[in-house]
Amino acid sequence: MSTVQHIAKFFPTTHLAAAAICTLVIGTTLVLLPESNAQQTQSLPVTINEDTASAVTDILEDNDIAVNATQTELQLALVETATTPPAAGSADIEQLSDDADKPVRMVVENIPLEDEWKDFKVSNGDSLSGIFLKAGLTATDVYRVTNAVKDTKALTRIYPGQTLSFLIKNDQLVQLRHIKSQLDTAVISKTEDSYILEEHTRKPETLQRFVNGTINNSLFLDAQQAGLSNRMIMELAAIFGWDIDFALDIRKGDSFNIVYEEKFLDGKMIGEGNILSAQFTNRGDTFTALRFTDSKGKSSYYTPDGKSMRKAFLRTPIDFARISSRFNLKRKHPVLKTTRPHRGTDYAARTGTPIKSSGDGKIIWRGKKGGYGNAVIVQHGGNITTLYAHMSKFKKGQRVGKRVKQGQVIGYVGSTGLSSGPHLHYEFRVNGVHKNSQTVKLPQANPVPKSERKLFNKVAADVVAKLESYKATQLASTAN
Repeated sequence: MSTVQHIAKFFPTTHLAAAAICTLVIGTTLVLLPESNAQQTQSLPVTINEDTASAVTDILEDNDIAVNATQTELQLALVETATTPPAAGSADIEQLSDDADKPVRMVVENIPLEDEWKDFKVSNGDSLSGIFLKAGLTATDVYRVTNAVKDTKALTRIYPGQTLSFLIKNDQLVQLRHIKSQLDTAVISKTEDSYILEEHTRKPETLQRFVNGTINNSLFLDAQQAGLSNRMIMELAAIFGWDIDFALDIRKGDSFNIVYEEKFLDGKMIGEGNILSAQFTNRGDTFTALRFTDSKGKSSYYTPDGKSMRKAFLRTPIDFARISSRFNLKRKHPVLKTTRPHRGTDYAARTGTPIKSSGDGKIIWRGKKGGYGNAVIVQHGGNITTLYAHMSKFKKGQRVGKRVKQGQVIGYVGSTGLSSGPHLHYEFRVNGVHKNSQTVKLPQANPVPKSERKLFNKVAADVVAKLESYKATQLASTAN
């Protein structure tokens, strides 16, 4: 006996016919619909009469071999649903009449409900406990979670822009996701009696990009037009900042070449990496720098012959400022209107512009100092000091006796003391004697150690060859 005949012994012919027609129509509709709509709810009107039901029954019986288990199970499910009230979560049956002459409407849903996460983006002033409360949790939940991961760095700090996502079931925290960045996510999951931590890190694809440009207006404007971001421009200036004064030395016609890293995730650029090599031609002199990471993992920039690009002092302690007054022992003071030596260099800049320590050292003065106004003096080694005057305010967290690093912000441009406008007054002293900071010979930092020379020479040859190859390709492309 065929499967359909066996089923027919227990169910009316009209019900079987209705089930078969519905199955046929639904299947055909799903095949013909676009794939993106295949899971949408379908409302299908079907009219069945006695002749149609009889014909369908004959067809099924004559083609018993074509009726597979999947079709039969679906038919049985539809028939059972037609004779019993719908259970929670089952297909919603609008109407299934025993009268075959009346239209039958069905809504078939087979989309599982996904877990409902509550997402909270961290804003300024937010705390972990505050976000937990927003999610409907309690201080006890905060304690349980943080106590479970206390031996790790998870949740010790949250920053604006990050996301905390909560999965809560039956008023209990089942899982917490701390999305730190596009690459780093911490997942805290509930166990029987505690929580466990899993940290997930995605590794982006790193590609190299070559950019070159010529100075027509300023480094900042022309580098932007060439395609460099503000971050890359600042790093480029920092690399060559010991040899080139970007406020004074830049001339029209100067040029630059740079190879740096771009990071991609899922085909989209998510950020920039390090500058690998760079060249800057200033007034006919070309400076070349390359990044080298030694066997201990320490990275720095060197010339191709192994000399450090880093000097003991920055040539200028402020970025992209205009020199408003140079070192001049016979200058007329703009406020006192008398001839008075100007034993430093003035950089005109907007109030609040960051001021950086020009070298490693220790703060030996921090406060008001007569006509200097708010000033900081840094001691470098045993015989060199630098002074920074007319500050609007000091960098928080610093004090006399605290050590600072080269390039570290120590204060902000202002107009305190005897000052005709906002600017930085910068002095460089050797054994107590004022020197012109623009011309004084700056001591070199250490070159590549002898123990690293063999590795450096190999890296330097590869990096410089690649830089020259990029330049040649760019030149050929421009010529064509």
